[in-house]
Amino acid sequence: MYRDLITLPYNRDRAAEYAHKWAYGRNPRYLNFENLGGDCTNFASQCIYSGSRVMNYNSVYGWYYTSSYDRTASWTGVNYLYNFLVKRDGGVGPFAEEADMKDARSGDIVQLSFTGGENFNHSPVIVKINNPVSYGNILVAAHTDDQDYYPLTGYEWVKIRFLHILGVRQYR
Repeated sequence: MYRDLITLPYNRDRAAEYAHKWAYGRNPRYLNFENLGGDCTNFASQCIYSGSRVMNYNSVYGWYYTSSYDRTASWTGVNYLYNFLVKRDGGVGPFAEEADMKDARSGDIVQLSFTGGENFNHSPVIVKINNPVSYGNILVAAHTDDQDYYPLTGYEWVKIRFLHILGVRQYR
């Protein structure tokens, strides 16, 4: 049976609310990866999932978490999350584009590279943007170094990219 994919809106408020609720704690449904390379992208994925309510269960190219041993690299890996959200063609789940700072919104993801090159190391979640839009007026929540309402200017990065979530695909 053929089913059509439809695009639904991403619930930014729900993603930000989740970020606030768990910024300084750990949801027991998910393993804390802090001592296994960092928990930032696991936390970002949890926030995105809260705002999308759709996982992609493709074991190679998908984005899902059912347990610490049954998950995709894109759930916990900074660069893998980028590839899932931005570089894939179709399929269910949230999708994004790399955007300018001025196009970022609450519930979007910021990725920071502390070393440069193509390797990004951190995935904070945007929870608020004050006017005028500037690095200091973008506030994030993050895990590993737990933060909430933390200004981007608190980080020292070499490169930065904004992942603006455009919507969520699911089957009709």
